[in-house]
Amino acid sequence: MPSVTHDDAPLLADLMPWSVAPPRLGRGWPAAPDAASLKARWDALLKAEGTARDALFLATRARTPYTAVGQLPGRGGGTGRLARASEPCPEPVRVLYAPFDEQWLIPDHRLIDAARPELWRVADERQVFVAEAPAADGTCGPLLLATSLLPLLRPGRVRPLYRRPGGAEPNLAPGLTGHLASRLGREVSAADVAAWAVAVVRATPDGLVVPLTGDAGVWASGLEVGHRMLWLMRRDGERPRLPGGRRPYVRAPLPARPVALRYDRDEEALFLDEGRISPVPPEAWDFRVGGVRVLEEWFAARTREADPGTLAAVRPSTWPQTWTSELLELITVLSLLAELRPRQRALTDSTPPDPITRAELRGAGVLPVPDFARRPASVLDAHEEGPGGQLALI
Repeated sequence: MPSVTHDDAPLLADLMPWSVAPPRLGRGWPAAPDAASLKARWDALLKAEGTARDALFLATRARTPYTAVGQLPGRGGGTGRLARASEPCPEPVRVLYAPFDEQWLIPDHRLIDAARPELWRVADERQVFVAEAPAADGTCGPLLLATSLLPLLRPGRVRPLYRRPGGAEPNLAPGLTGHLASRLGREVSAADVAAWAVAVVRATPDGLVVPLTGDAGVWASGLEVGHRMLWLMRRDGERPRLPGGRRPYVRAPLPARPVALRYDRDEEALFLDEGRISPVPPEAWDFRVGGVRVLEEWFAARTREADPGTLAAVRPSTWPQTWTSELLELITVLSLLAELRPRQRALTDSTPPDPITRAELRGAGVLPVPDFARRPASVLDAHEEGPGGQLALI
């Protein structure tokens, strides 16, 4: 990538000022690629008693079976001590466990070392979480990921697009969209800012920056790329498809318990032991985030051995059909994202025309960002149950 300086491009941390560290589980077993295993793990935990339950739980300084905590906002997990729990497993929820890897989580505060309740309070169908990619170094792969699901990605920050449920109060520097609209001569929404950021964000020694432009044509081109990226990453609504003849299919049945993954570049085929999926474009196989090949890590998360006798060892005995469907969709998503890279590079390999600088934003009163914009909003639309069933004060 050409050496380009962007000393006066605004920081992402100023454009989307409220950020939260991602949730930290503290133990792996409350998350899994399938929901049924989580319910079976919960049942196994509650069938154990005394020290056996303690051993299965995997206590940390933040959580033991005797820790009393409040409910996760908007969730129905219990608030009594887990050592005495007997209730059914809370219904698992979908989360973004790793880049492009959607898994399931037991939404019970007693199982999670650092749940980040402020993220759960604003998680709904309107929300878009913009997350810094793990170990983003600018050499390959996206620097930002976007998801409608609660992201568990570490160690980067999570920036919700909205500060309140229902898509209310954008998490943007006050006055930013108005200033952009004035410069561009068109309306600018919060989703537009997120799309532009995902498309053009760059890594600098000072952090991630988002070069802005007052050129309406370049802005429109960037939005087209960015909104397409948002749609592919979020995978909500209509499912993405490759053109006919390029869609991946299972050509040879996948085994019941695949243990090895390999790629044949000449055949454009992905092999799970003797099972075969094709066509798989090289760009999908080579797609990396933070230096890690996405397809390899996705497969490893479903086949990696767990210690016998642990809750993590409670898993499907055979490869579920749903995993095959998810793998085919993941290949499609990575292929379509890779197709956007040339257009992305055209946007990021040079300084945008008519740049909107930090100095300009300071002159317009957009920067510096007021302190309140960096803190979560007060969300009081619903009562939250505190430890032991008490009413939580938030």
